[in-house]
Amino acid sequence: MKTSTKFLAWLKSHSTPFILSIPLLFLALLAQWIGDTLIIRIATVLFINLILVLGFQVFMGNSGILSFAHVGFMGIGAYSSVLFSMTPEAKAATLPDLYPFLRPIHLPFIPSILLGACIAALVAVIVGYALMRLSDAAAVITLFALLVIIHTVLVHWSIVTNGPRTLFGVDNYTTLWNSAFFGVLVIFIAYLFKLRASRDDRYAAASIGINIVQVRWYGFILSAFLAGFAGGLWAHFITSFSPYAFYLTETFSILAMLVIGGTGGVSGAVIGTVVITLAREGLRGIENYVNIQHLLPTTLVGFTEVLLSIILIAILIFRPSGILGAREIRLPEKQIAFEENGSPTELISPSNPMKGS
Repeated sequence: MKTSTKFLAWLKSHSTPFILSIPLLFLALLAQWIGDTLIIRIATVLFINLILVLGFQVFMGNSGILSFAHVGFMGIGAYSSVLFSMTPEAKAATLPDLYPFLRPIHLPFIPSILLGACIAALVAVIVGYALMRLSDAAAVITLFALLVIIHTVLVHWSIVTNGPRTLFGVDNYTTLWNSAFFGVLVIFIAYLFKLRASRDDRYAAASIGINIVQVRWYGFILSAFLAGFAGGLWAHFITSFSPYAFYLTETFSILAMLVIGGTGGVSGAVIGTVVITLAREGLRGIENYVNIQHLLPTTLVGFTEVLLSIILIAILIFRPSGILGAREIRLPEKQIAFEENGSPTELISPSNPMKGS
């Protein structure tokens, strides 16, 4: 009895990832049941965005440092994974000057995206420790410079990336259900990783023996790994892309998702991802409808981006912490008192101290 009660108490205090995962799985089931190709595509993109934003939250949300390089790691994971998963024939057609040792490599889907994520994490290992020693403002500027460096390499390393041109010949391995599985898995990973002591007061954290630089470095590596993994999923879903997909536009999108939902918690990252992904697809549909029906005398261009920018500005003005801020969605907790023999006494809710009197 004692063990089961303690387990229930633990489950209530750690119910956040379960509460967040169940509606998302229901959403995947609903999309599959409807069967519409567009709905399934939107749901798949949502889960890929979820992994990307949760990786963003693992570092930025817990350390307070804005990592502009996050989308760059997504690009590294995307290009690295397709080099392992593409067939030799596709490489010969798309990348005729590819290094000889890479041409015969052809691995299954999961090992390919894992290797791509590991390569992104390796880059974070090499450059991250020095960056984490910088002050917050200097770290942000340096991480933006890192994004520029990664983008420049992707654009000009034609032997590996096909340069600024579109890379094609990638097999479509990402489905609704494998993206949903990995999305739910990453919710649990992000929830288990906590860096908030270094975000709220780095000096207080250091005073109790926490190595701020090392802890942030670990978060940076995990964030890069998740970004690279999301990039691999996205590459095998979209099947053709260029380096320009991993630059400022995508950076703004994931930043909007995290800021609108709330940077301080996993729940905010999930809520922001769902809200912005559905809003963006809906606004894009409206924009396409207006242009196809010629409802305006001129072509409507950039309507989605402008409206999302206005929403982001409004959130920052009226609710700077986002929809949820640092709060997590969880079941209400109750205080459980144990007698000397280990059996629980009557449950007393903190919000209702009169209960049981």
